[in-house]
Amino acid sequence: MPNKWLFKSDPEHYSYQDLERDRKTVWDGISNNLALKHLRNVRNGDEVMIYHSGGERAVVGLAEVLSDPYPDPKKKEARLVVVDLTASGAAARPVTLDEIKEQRDLKDFDLVRLPRLSVMPVSEKQWKALLALAKG
Repeated sequence: MPNKWLFKSDPEHYSYQDLERDRKTVWDGISNNLALKHLRNVRNGDEVMIYHSGGERAVVGLAEVLSDPYPDPKKKEARLVVVDLTASGAAARPVTLDEIKEQRDLKDFDLVRLPRLSVMPVSEKQWKALLALAKG
């Protein structure tokens, strides 16, 4: 069974709509140690929720990982890794951070506990709760 993740993106820099348009991208720019630790555990076939940070602050779409982590070809630091990603489909409706915080089942979710973290695991229970919210 594939692992599940949440990746944050600043929509002004690279949005979910950009990923849909491009069909595939290299997910890079991660430098936080804990986020990098998580990214190193991402595997080809894993599922991802894309979260827009900034003013939007919402889960907006789904993606699939197309590669295991590999060294960032744009950087000379061996600790920096990237993965390839493709869009799987936009959420029927965005799920805002405020909605997520209101859910008792999501109170321990890293998005609520560690709001600055840009890559985080999502448990099966959390994934199902977020999908249900996204479907309205």
